[in-house]
Amino acid sequence: MPDQAREDAPRPQAARADGAEAAEAAEAAEAAPETAETGRAETDGAGRVTGAAGTSPPSVPAAHVPAVPAVHVPAVRVEGLWKRFGGQVAVAGIDLELPAGQFIGLVGPNGAGKTTTLSMITGLLRPDQGRVLVAGHDVWRDPAEVVEVKARIGVLPEGLRLFERLSGRELLGYTGRLRGLPGAETDKRATQLLDVLDLAGAQHKLVVDYSTGMRKKIGLAAALLHNPEVLFLDEPFEGVDPVSAQTIRGVLERYTDSGATVVFSSHVMELVESLCDWVAVMAAGRIRAQGTLAEVRGSAPSLQSAFLELVGAQGRDTGESLDWLGGVR
Repeated sequence: MPDQAREDAPRPQAARADGAEAAEAAEAAEAAPETAETGRAETDGAGRVTGAAGTSPPSVPAAHVPAVPAVHVPAVRVEGLWKRFGGQVAVAGIDLELPAGQFIGLVGPNGAGKTTTLSMITGLLRPDQGRVLVAGHDVWRDPAEVVEVKARIGVLPEGLRLFERLSGRELLGYTGRLRGLPGAETDKRATQLLDVLDLAGAQHKLVVDYSTGMRKKIGLAAALLHNPEVLFLDEPFEGVDPVSAQTIRGVLERYTDSGATVVFSSHVMELVESLCDWVAVMAAGRIRAQGTLAEVRGSAPSLQSAFLELVGAQGRDTGESLDWLGGVR
């Protein structure tokens, strides 16, 4: 029991040895026969124990230690995050709180600041100002925290760069060694990932010969190999054929069903609406809305409609400016 709890616990009064006190105790026992017979302790009007059943000394109830409520640590918390490139503000003091165990979409038009934000969250780009916590660990506070964060996350960045002169199998083996996984465990996980992602037949081909979809899938396998708590994906479905996209989607849904978290950026609203539980809308370096899919969509008929309203997008009128376009010559 903690020291404070012991100090707060009720203590029995010291026994008094003189005869008068003994007589008082006897008289009290005679005056309350029901208590003696039933074995119930007497209480005063406030419910406090005033005596014991029969002639037994009062028992000391254990100190009550209130139950500690479960603390739900968000997968990601961002506070006042800024990033400038020269005179250009890419991210303008954003705040984010992304819940754990969810499929989360960070959506916005091209140039909104999505990639810059994910790069700062995952430790790839130092912010000018602000704080980033992943699974409760401060990403930029000190090197030890960065190491801890990177052990807990997987990243599939935009413009994925891979070791192209390695085969797919060799790439996963190398990734496993970097992550400190035992060789046998790396081999087992690599075999399973290659099979599930439909890369088993190409595992001995060099990555340089992989298609765009195959590169995305081997990159995803490398990001998942160490079983991270949070997976960050920057435009994971960009340039991917429908078959590969469906395979990637199935793996990600299975991953989040296990309680892990996926955070991915996209500008394809239909995809986000079909996959995500939680959405943050970003435009011009600022967060315009964040919350559950239903909260962000509101009364709009679709996420696309809500998104266009939030970012203030207006379709350009091309009626006269392109009057020369089209027609049969």
